[in-house]
Amino acid sequence: MSKLFVSEHPLIQSKMAMLRDAETGSKEFREIIGEVAMLLSYEATRDLPLKEIQVQTPVDVAMCRTIDTKLAIVPILRAGIGMTEGLLRLMPTAKIGHIGLYRDPNTLLPVEYYCKLPADVEERTVFLTDPMLATGGTAEAAIGFLKDKGVKKIIFLCILAAPEGVKKIQEAHPDVDIYAAAYDTCLNDHGYIVPGLGDAGDRIFGTK
Repeated sequence: MSKLFVSEHPLIQSKMAMLRDAETGSKEFREIIGEVAMLLSYEATRDLPLKEIQVQTPVDVAMCRTIDTKLAIVPILRAGIGMTEGLLRLMPTAKIGHIGLYRDPNTLLPVEYYCKLPADVEERTVFLTDPMLATGGTAEAAIGFLKDKGVKKIIFLCILAAPEGVKKIQEAHPDVDIYAAAYDTCLNDHGYIVPGLGDAGDRIFGTK
């Protein structure tokens, strides 16, 4: 079974309070999403493989360790874009791909409309991002698509997760760990997370 990590870090929890606040405007909301994503990625990268290298310091040669895998960040359009900049601050050499999926409002099933990935994505550890893990249908489809492209290591990052979405991912993709800033109670009849923070995409981009 995959691992679910829910952050208890005080900085993340304080920022989550601001994200949940209906009075927080788009500019501030967008900035905080990036900050939470950056803090969350610190935890999500903790187990990346390392290799030893020699580095010439101004004084002598030092034995150091550096990340021994290529990285990619793949946001699920469109809201996942809001998390990209935060991850790039810690992983500036990562390649970026995009997967476009939307949830049909009637069936709640994902529909693919766009995909652009690094040419060597199958050689990379992929950080798949989407602020909301609600029903899990979109994330499940995106993970499946990445696996179809040959990706072997996928880590899913979200701002807010619901039990239904976590269960769906863990059952469909038990090899994919989930990192969330917060874990909420349930979904309502429309598939929205409760108490949640509203539509993350609309709040990031100022649309309705």
